[in-house]
Amino acid sequence: MGENVVVSNMERETGKPVAVVAVVTEPRFTQRYREYLERQKLFDTQHRVEKMPDGWVALPVLGETLPEQHLQELRNRVAPGSACMLTRLPDPVPSKRAQGCSPAQKLCLEVSRWVEGRGVKWSAELEADLPRSWQRHGNLLLLSEDCFQANQWKNLGPELWETVASALGVQRLAKRGRVSPDGTRTPAVTLLLGDHGWVEHVDNGILYKFDVTQCMFSFGNITEKLRVASLSCAGEVLVDLYAGIGYFTLPFLVHAGAAFVHACEWNPHAVVALRNNLEINGVADRCQIHFGDNRKLKLSNIADRVILGLIPSSEEGWPIACQVLRQDAGGILHIHQNVESFPGKNLQPLEVSKTEKEHWLYPQQITTNQWKNGATRDTRGKMLSPATKPEWQRWAESAETRIATLLQQVHGKPWKTQILHIQPVKSYAPHVDHIVLDLECCPCP
Repeated sequence: MGENVVVSNMERETGKPVAVVAVVTEPRFTQRYREYLERQKLFDTQHRVEKMPDGWVALPVLGETLPEQHLQELRNRVAPGSACMLTRLPDPVPSKRAQGCSPAQKLCLEVSRWVEGRGVKWSAELEADLPRSWQRHGNLLLLSEDCFQANQWKNLGPELWETVASALGVQRLAKRGRVSPDGTRTPAVTLLLGDHGWVEHVDNGILYKFDVTQCMFSFGNITEKLRVASLSCAGEVLVDLYAGIGYFTLPFLVHAGAAFVHACEWNPHAVVALRNNLEINGVADRCQIHFGDNRKLKLSNIADRVILGLIPSSEEGWPIACQVLRQDAGGILHIHQNVESFPGKNLQPLEVSKTEKEHWLYPQQITTNQWKNGATRDTRGKMLSPATKPEWQRWAESAETRIATLLQQVHGKPWKTQILHIQPVKSYAPHVDHIVLDLECCPCP
């Protein structure tokens, strides 16, 4: 009757709710049993008390078993003459309290219950060390780097991760670290639970497959992916100097109608994912992958458009971007950059005079529903830039000057450059904005 019940790892890995241990007794003893378990802080408030098929009642308890001393106490002192035993509830029903929880609250309740069941005192420090946000990729959850850093977690073993995954309804768990400064943008991601890091993600009808432990994926870039997807690039040849797994290569091919893309990437894991993503999205015949350092790229005089999607800065790629632009007609550079702005130093939108507005017009017509960030139309129906910080404008003008100089050096003749648009992508704290400069570059007649 008093056998210990331990939840097996096999049950945890199925992805179903983790079996909960419960004390079973006759209905007439239920209230006394519950009061005792609550006093001892052993009663599991996250799952419902359940009636068993034989009419007895199961009271869920914290931890992976209940020590024999408590069972003896229940039988002999709490309800003398009662019978009780331990069982497992394979499909425990969440209590009303648990059902009303946010995912973060549920995580806190489940982890604290499990930790206390292991004899570790729950504390405000541990609660503050739980994750507040995460990325969900199907059945894999990617935790941020600033959680589970306290020393107490290190002694709790792999079952901690099984508890976290169960609470958040996933089967695999990974934790992000700092992006390694190796130039390949390899994320320092550790797989905590599961046997591989391959995931799928759909953005704007495009399927991306990649290994989260080897390749980066930024949800924050979705606005820029939507924007480039809405461009009209029929007949154009593009060069993507930092292709990754196809973040921008794929929208240009699938939605913008680019004729051909030369995709450059030097992270071998990203190249594997990129090749796969081109195939599964049906555009592999319109893309050539150039594996290796893009600074050694042999292409020249080919591109109508160049994507420089590297942050914090793509400046190392500017000379090669100038080299690949068509010598007869030039083209457009999409230059990504992190730009700092300083609080209290004139953060109002830059005033633009009527004569300067031409400088800001975006050449393609973009559907209104893509623009929710305060952009306005001028009388000709074209798009004006959203509110722009002075720091963005200053950086864009310096980039424009530098690119004009590079173009003259590369091609041996003067070129003219024009700022078409400055697009905010996302903000980082403190006071750093990821923006994209669309710069038109044309050889002088």
